[in-house]
Amino acid sequence: MQQAAILEAFADLPDPRRKAGQRHSISLCLALFTLAIAAGNRGFLAIGDWIDAYQSELIELLGVDQQRLPSYSTIRRVLLQLDYQKYAQCIVKFLGLQNVNEERIAVYSKALQKYTQPDSSNFNLEPHPAINLVSSFLAERGLMLETSEVDAKPYGIKGLPETIKTMALKGVTFALDAIRAQPKTSPDS
Repeated sequence: MQQAAILEAFADLPDPRRKAGQRHSISLCLALFTLAIAAGNRGFLAIGDWIDAYQSELIELLGVDQQRLPSYSTIRRVLLQLDYQKYAQCIVKFLGLQNVNEERIAVYSKALQKYTQPDSSNFNLEPHPAINLVSSFLAERGLMLETSEVDAKPYGIKGLPETIKTMALKGVTFALDAIRAQPKTSPDS
């Protein structure tokens, strides 16, 4: 039985789990996760329901020699220990995405402060500090390139140069969201 190419896409990823906990390969877990998300499933329970509903079809499609596929909790445990940069690189390579000169990349920073505050009815919880994210998108293709957490205030603006430097792309136009530009972040102010 020939394995599906998506399994081979993740074959070089190291498996951070201990050997005793590797009934299912990391390639299989990530292939199922990727296919489930592409099929429109959101959340681990939905992924588990999808895997259960299409178990025999997925076993045949992926060409695995197993009677059972991993549960949503197994996939969740793999994802908790996953290096997402390496996962993203595997996806980019698998899909054959390459940078095309003169593409436009939109870069956006967002502070998730509102969503990190605890329920106001429970006074025993400590407030969580804001999470500052910087995201970049290939505008023409509608693809998200990278989302990274930055330890910069205000609103991740100081994290933008680091994100652009990390991407190190040539012949690409960056479009920055300047709606909430902070005048005090300029070196001249």
